Amino acid sequence: MRLEGKVALVTGGASGIGRATALLLASQRAAVAIADLDETAAKVVLQQILTAGGRGIALRCDVSRAKDCQRAIRQTVEALGGLDILFNNAGIIRRADVLVTTEEEWDRVMAVNVKSVFLMSKYAIPVMAKAGGGVIINTASGWGLKGGRNAAAYCASKAAVVNLTRAMALDHGAQSIRVNCICPGDTDTGMLRREAQQLGTSEERFLAEAADRPLQRVGTPEEIAQAVLYLASDASSFVTGATLVVDGGGLAG
Repeated sequence: MRLEGKVALVTGGASGIGRATALLLASQRAAVAIADLDETAAKVVLQQILTAGGRGIALRCDVSRAKDCQRAIRQTVEALGGLDILFNNAGIIRRADVLVTTEEEWDRVMAVNVKSVFLMSKYAIPVMAKAGGGVIINTASGWGLKGGRNAAAYCASKAAVVNLTRAMALDHGAQSIRVNCICPGDTDTGMLRREAQQLGTSEERFLAEAADRPLQRVGTPEEIAQAVLYLASDASSFVTGATLVVDGGGLAG
């Protein structure tokens, strides 16, 4: 699953699953653009890649804004020579039901989790098509396939990502652009721990409940990154429109 000569762009690449994936793709010889609202943290990840002998750039990007997305694609192509892999990973969560969720919170979750996939893909696809093809991977969630309590906006947004993935796979397969999504289960990231704060419970109790699945633990960002690497590589050359669940068996029963 080596990515020699490939260029990847990872949104939300400064932390969690995005960071782990950026480092893994770079270790497989891809040049990586790390796009994040937190440019300082993105530069820390970039320095790790450069220190290991890799290539990349760090970009400040608000993925909910068209101009930022367009600029991120342009700067990636200019600095790294193209764009072969787009990992639409940036995301946020608001743990609340529809009664408690405000209109502003709903709009922000939808903008970061869904609109960003639309915008980044809108500007990436012409670049990929001109080059003869590419790969887009979107981060959805197990809650994009099954409902969850007190996460109405998040569940709705991730279900949208799942079906947007299928729609783009249908629309752009003839251009040799594969589009797939991953559906992680609870993964030990800062965002998961912030859920405990939103719900007003202790991290210890929250993580113990999150581990209630066949493998009896939450996932690691590095494990999710391995699934992204598979979809980004030629090992998945006949896979498009697919939803890859990586959740330790959480949806199995």
